[in-house]
Amino acid sequence: MTTTVEKDTQTSAPEVKAKKGKNRFSPWAVLTWLVALGFFFPVFWMILTAFKQESDAATSPPKLFFEPTLNQFKEVFDQAIGPAMLNSVIATGVSTILVLLLGVPAAFALSLRPVRKTSDALFFFMSTKMLPVVAVILPLYVIVSNIGLLDNIWALIILYTAMNLPIAVWMMRSFFLEVPGELLEAASLDGASLWRSVREVILPLVSPGIAATALICIIFAWNEFFFAVNLTAVNAQTMPVYLVGFIAGEGQYWAVLSAAATMSALPVILCGWFAQNKLVRGLSFGAIK
Repeated sequence: MTTTVEKDTQTSAPEVKAKKGKNRFSPWAVLTWLVALGFFFPVFWMILTAFKQESDAATSPPKLFFEPTLNQFKEVFDQAIGPAMLNSVIATGVSTILVLLLGVPAAFALSLRPVRKTSDALFFFMSTKMLPVVAVILPLYVIVSNIGLLDNIWALIILYTAMNLPIAVWMMRSFFLEVPGELLEAASLDGASLWRSVREVILPLVSPGIAATALICIIFAWNEFFFAVNLTAVNAQTMPVYLVGFIAGEGQYWAVLSAAATMSALPVILCGWFAQNKLVRGLSFGAIK
């Protein structure tokens, strides 16, 4: 018996090592890395071009070795990036807060505390995303102009809130559905009110989902261009509209445009970096039971 056991252990050890070796050099892992690098390469090239002189950025074939400079970032600051950045921060931040304040209770009501005709309410939320934006820009322009909000940051805040609210409701509803309803029943048996149960029991559980939803709303609002370019001029100009100013009629200035685009993408990247732990938990919430 001992000899057979020893033989089995000796024969199984190389097999385990072989399996580990196969998993380590899996072709799917290599393909995943190649796809990830392919998606990241444009961002890397944008950042690299931001540190070039205009003469180096316009060469063909492009230069990989050059003397880095910060002149392009200095030129971006000289062209008053501050107001556009501040407008984007205000419009994105305030609209995201409003979306969470409205979307989280609505998602809770449509999941753990379902109301009558829940499917009709969900369809209504999603139907607002079916109409092309270009089809509503003319009546929106007339309405915004008549109420005196043309070239006003509050017009963008209202529109960004309406734009992201359906997505937030659907996302948060999926997170709430993963929470066992017995938790609310147990809390109510202990004498906790509904508000206290939600605040102390439900919200801590779905906080990764709230972070993921907030980040999605931030990305959509920060990158929105169509409403901003049609409803703003100078006072409420956001970063996407500001970047268009670097595309001149005589040509494109690639280095300074890359510097401005790098600074424009930096706040969203930082938000994703600081929220990455909750973001990963939120995107995988309920995937494993």
